[in-house]
Amino acid sequence: MARYTDKQARAGLAARLPQIETWANQYPGYEITITIPEYTSVCPLTGLPDFGTVVIQYEPNRKCLELKSLKQYITAYRNLGIFYENAVNRILRDLVAACQPVRAVVRGEFTPRGGLRSTIEARYQRPRRTPSRKRRS
Repeated sequence: MARYTDKQARAGLAARLPQIETWANQYPGYEITITIPEYTSVCPLTGLPDFGTVVIQYEPNRKCLELKSLKQYITAYRNLGIFYENAVNRILRDLVAACQPVRAVVRGEFTPRGGLRSTIEARYQRPRRTPSRKRRS
């Protein structure tokens, strides 16, 4: 049986992908859900294609994700060798970097292979600011 290498484990994490663009949010306190039913990438060990659905849920702060650029970003995974777990966490990392949401969840539901179905979920919660304490005179 083939063994996974550290290089394969890190595959795809530093690959250059299209930039996710944003636009100015106009309203506070709501959630956006984006479903991507045709996600594809490549297993870094076997080179076989992986298929799945990626669901992004986020509460925007000052910026919203621009959908055309998000589609181009996700499509770039098509020929990228990357494990499911890394893909979901990388998508979350790049989403947070692009729009700094209040909170976000990226969920990948991957098509069964060899009788196994994998679901990976990564979460982000914006750190709460602590109120500054005023010194008493």
